[in-house]
Amino acid sequence: MESKKERSLSEYNNQLKLKGFNAFQIEEDGSATKVYSRKDFYKICLTTGKSIINYSDRSFEHEGTILFFGNPHIPYSWETLSTTYIGYTCLFSEEFLKLSDRSESILNSPLFKFEGTPILKISEEQRIYLNGLFQKMITEQESDYEYKDDLIRNYIQLIVHEALKLEPSKNFAHYKNAASRLSSVFFELLERQFPVESPDKPLILRSPQDFAGNLSVHVNYLNKAVKEITGKPTSAHISERIAHEAKALLQHTDWNIAEIAYALGFEYPSYFNNFFKKVTGETPSRVRALEI
Repeated sequence: MESKKERSLSEYNNQLKLKGFNAFQIEEDGSATKVYSRKDFYKICLTTGKSIINYSDRSFEHEGTILFFGNPHIPYSWETLSTTYIGYTCLFSEEFLKLSDRSESILNSPLFKFEGTPILKISEEQRIYLNGLFQKMITEQESDYEYKDDLIRNYIQLIVHEALKLEPSKNFAHYKNAASRLSSVFFELLERQFPVESPDKPLILRSPQDFAGNLSVHVNYLNKAVKEITGKPTSAHISERIAHEAKALLQHTDWNIAEIAYALGFEYPSYFNNFFKKVTGETPSRVRALEI
């Protein structure tokens, strides 16, 4: 049976997905920083306190005020060390931002890229100015103004441009080479697509080009990095993971093979059958029959 906390989390995520945006003050709603599906939303966070941020495979310990930019395609975690921790957070989906003509410049900025600069130190003067922008977003999201979403997108633009004028923080702890870093993020992004929960929501990232595009790197650079670290090309890892998921769906769901094929991104069941047999040596029908 679903617990009250799980129902609350589910309801929050559903509401956030419908709106595509949420802003809140951390000191008033601290738990909300954890109550959302991070893989769906970009994040901008203005905080004052002491914490450790692990971003991809880099670690940053800070005390004071920082501005942080989180990309849903790049793994990160946040460990708060202070007993008091204040600030603001806004979450927004790519779909919400893309209603603006200027969204591409935001998402392609160094602030959200794999090799970019997601953390910036903020002075007291800058903190006061940015506080005002976050407060305006919070006010607007509760208003009845017809064009409030456009206003909120403008505030996001202002925050991003203010950040682009600042010098990035330099005290990240680098402890892997570039190929290892890129490979680890590729595998994190690959794994985030699973398990497949509905035949109505097919896989989006299925090729090395898809992953390279999401990581803002050239596909040849991604392939070289992954092969250097693992000895196998990117395409082989993707195929093996999709085949593994296919087996699980054949064994543990009542979806028909056409539904499984579609859920895994195959336009036709015949394409899926050929792929599955090539990777596993067996047909989907045989694997399904063995489980009956």
